[in-house]
Amino acid sequence: MIHQYKMNGYNIVVDAFSASIHVPDDLAYDAIELIDKKLDGRPATDLVFAEAFVSAFEEMKRKYPHVAETEIQEAFEDIGELRKKGRLFTEDVYRDAAGYLKNRTTTLKALCLLVAHTCNLNCSYCFAAQGKFAGPTGLMDFETGKRAIDFLIENSADRHNLEVDFFGGEPLVNFEVCKQIVAYARSIEKEHNKNFRFTLTTNGIGVNEEVINWANKECYNVVLSLDGRKEVNDRFRVDMAGGGSYDRIVPKFQEFVKSRGGKGYYMRGTFTHFNTDFTEDIFHMADDLGFSELSMEPVVTDPSSPSALTEEDFPVLCEQYEILAKDMLRREKDGKPITFYHYMIDLTHGPCVYKRVSGCGSGTEYLAVTAWGDLYPCHQFVNDPEYKMGDIWNGVTNEKLTSEFKECNVYSRPECGECWAKMYCAGGCAANALHSTGDIHGVYEYGCRLFRKRLECALMMKVAQADS
Repeated sequence: MIHQYKMNGYNIVVDAFSASIHVPDDLAYDAIELIDKKLDGRPATDLVFAEAFVSAFEEMKRKYPHVAETEIQEAFEDIGELRKKGRLFTEDVYRDAAGYLKNRTTTLKALCLLVAHTCNLNCSYCFAAQGKFAGPTGLMDFETGKRAIDFLIENSADRHNLEVDFFGGEPLVNFEVCKQIVAYARSIEKEHNKNFRFTLTTNGIGVNEEVINWANKECYNVVLSLDGRKEVNDRFRVDMAGGGSYDRIVPKFQEFVKSRGGKGYYMRGTFTHFNTDFTEDIFHMADDLGFSELSMEPVVTDPSSPSALTEEDFPVLCEQYEILAKDMLRREKDGKPITFYHYMIDLTHGPCVYKRVSGCGSGTEYLAVTAWGDLYPCHQFVNDPEYKMGDIWNGVTNEKLTSEFKECNVYSRPECGECWAKMYCAGGCAANALHSTGDIHGVYEYGCRLFRKRLECALMMKVAQADS
């Protein structure tokens, strides 16, 4: 399976199953496109490919009468050689292994601790219903947090590196318990041959010098929530009285990032129907506020919500992603690069085939723990009774649900069958699929289209960087 597109002056060809990226001239680009059309979706076996190859060659000679036949022949020979090397028109060798890869392990490696089912902001677009997850408010106590750490160790087998995310709600509402949980984990990690890596996600209201010092010592990453420009951020990220948060959190975030040496953090924003020009928010955070590690996520909400992204927004968002990619290349050339989470892609070292097929590991390798110790596949399933998996005292008791998530891979979604990007997204987010289709094996179609556009931009950047 191949995908072809043109961007920023480059002809780009993606071979889906080898993960090879090619930048052919116009003649070879057209030849590849014509061979693909002749294949017409058929597996490129030797016989089928030879038939399509010969037919395309003859048609290319008719299409380009002004081009010497030897030049066309050379282009086709190059294409044939790339196929022999397994870099173009490769076949899908992963389908049969998909079930095995996903089923071979449910060893736990990460927990999301919802230490606070409450928040000191009142963001209307919040997927977690203003931190309450459509349930009662509450704070995790230390005994529950302690047991969660023990549960992770007990179910992590021989994994050495374990990850724990402090999440909410707003976790700093329960900062003392966060500190106690980390201290407990540190006190036992060596005897169990574990290394805990903690992450903190915060809206910034509770950030102070003590929080900064603690996080710099204990958290390998912090995620700082800011939607960008003041008017954009303060449209949704408001307190209980409706007051905006921008002026209170930005100086704290700047101090936080400076204290970490500009590393080990992400500014995490959300764009909605009201700021489809989200690159302006990214540029504001980079140029006006001095942040360089950036993430901007599309809102996922009820389609009837005023903040929901619409079909009319889609081409605007695609244009924005291209603007961002080209500007990031300019910044890199100027020696002032920024990072955008969705454009981080490693074409040489990863991810591995298991991750390409299986995705994030929700419901198998990664679980969310509520303030009361209940287990869910991830934070986006919390308080949905159909997706409660058990608790940290009795373990995972809903084995049927575990099996469902084991089978939740890119090949379990029929819609992914002809998608060129499926080995990059592993089928997408199960929670988004559930909320948009009612089935974790479905796909959030709008999100898929945005993902493909982001991937095109990210690959174009890799091409441009190699060309510079």
